[in-house]
Amino acid sequence: MRVPDLDLDLLRGFVTVAERGGFTSAGQALGLTQSAISLKVKRLEDLLGKPVFTRGAKQVALTREGESLLAYARRMLALNEEAVRQFVAPPASGRLRLGVADHFVPRHLAPTLARFARTWPDVRIEVEVGRSHELRASLAREELDLVLGKRRDGETEGRVIFTEAVVWVAGPDFLVPRDRPLPLAMLPQGCMFRDRAMTALARAGIGFDVVYTSPSLMGIAAAAQAGFAISVLGRTGLPDGLVELEGLPPLGTAEMCLFGDAAGQSPLVESLLNDLRAVS
Repeated sequence: MRVPDLDLDLLRGFVTVAERGGFTSAGQALGLTQSAISLKVKRLEDLLGKPVFTRGAKQVALTREGESLLAYARRMLALNEEAVRQFVAPPASGRLRLGVADHFVPRHLAPTLARFARTWPDVRIEVEVGRSHELRASLAREELDLVLGKRRDGETEGRVIFTEAVVWVAGPDFLVPRDRPLPLAMLPQGCMFRDRAMTALARAGIGFDVVYTSPSLMGIAAAAQAGFAISVLGRTGLPDGLVELEGLPPLGTAEMCLFGDAAGQSPLVESLLNDLRAVS
């Protein structure tokens, strides 16, 4: 049996629907009609012999097969762009000052920078790791060129890279105390995850006590890994030695975004976005 080739154009339409949450918004992003996007997805499903989306009245959702395909599709599109840019992209040089929220660091940063360096070998990239709101303040002062970080609830600034679940985490042997407040390990005040966790616990009537505060995400993770307290992290950046903790109030999702170059004109920015989506 001959294995069919996957069409990159169909994969691009599929990925855009998944990221935009619908056929109409995906069509707007790609400059196509809703029916044209639907046809691309239908052709892809016919090629694979499996549905990649479940279609509801107001939104679409990835099937299990669609979730698996999304990771492959992002990698294929990123690799295609990397290869094409080696031959047709105008040479780029200079300096790119990049701020990265530490939520990105455990899983996403190293492979992203490695791919970017291969694609743009003459660009000097300088990375500063910190907290999202502090890095965005540096961006506003023109001390950084781009920032990768979280977007607060209700904000519209920035370009969404991916959306992830926010979860309670603890060491594998941690037991929720019944006779004392829930011990929390948190980033300092101003952290969106900290605010969301405290609000959720207060609404549920669950007592808590912030017993450990650190400006470093790795410091927070270490406290939770040791069983000293629990914390809140994005699911995609969960370090080893931590597990999701069930039975506490849900914390929703968070949008990881690229801030800066709002018009999206720079080929460096588009390349960086594709690299990030490939590893997310």
